[in-house]
Amino acid sequence: MAGNFGATRAFAGFRLPTLNTASARPFPRHPAAAIFAISPALILPFGSSDRSREKKANAKKMAANGSAQKVLLAHHQPTAADAPLLRVKRLSENAVLPSRGSLLSAGYDLSSAIETTVPARAKALVPTDLSISIPPGTYARIAPRSGLAWKHSIDVGAGVIDADYRGPVGVVLFNHSDVDFEVRPGDRIAQLIIERIMTPEVAEVEDLDATARGAGGFGSTGV
Repeated sequence: MAGNFGATRAFAGFRLPTLNTASARPFPRHPAAAIFAISPALILPFGSSDRSREKKANAKKMAANGSAQKVLLAHHQPTAADAPLLRVKRLSENAVLPSRGSLLSAGYDLSSAIETTVPARAKALVPTDLSISIPPGTYARIAPRSGLAWKHSIDVGAGVIDADYRGPVGVVLFNHSDVDFEVRPGDRIAQLIIERIMTPEVAEVEDLDATARGAGGFGSTGV
């Protein structure tokens, strides 16, 4: 790798850049960037236990002398400033704003706005009393919650919300168990996942590109 990073070193089939301290400029500060001090002595092939101990000892000496080299590992994760907004309008006092259970949760919890019952072996439409505006280039998918699916056999259906839909969001709950499922206001009943989407133009053609699989389907590659 040329430029400020100088040469590269092989490590388990990958190549890691090493810093050319003579020509390197200071790394830009970025909240999603992690900077680690990595010594070349620690970049080892697999299966070299004796050499590993020797090189680790050398690495400690190099670090003590201040000669450890720095590698910038910057895997950009969108920050709150980068991400577009999910705009939400509450339609009643019982509406609960969508929220995520943890920092890396994919979905936003959706809550019921009413008290209702999903009969055994039946379905019910449960309102959230929310209207949403999702970012262009995405759609919202309403997905089941794992706890409800596992403990109560509750599933979700008809879960696509288009970016131009502005009506109230309702959740279709299917009860696959033999007992009624009670829903109370504020209960988390589903999760909202924002996904990117492609909408290519439709083009009618005479023939399609040939593939090795062809028209094989419905178990043609195995059960």
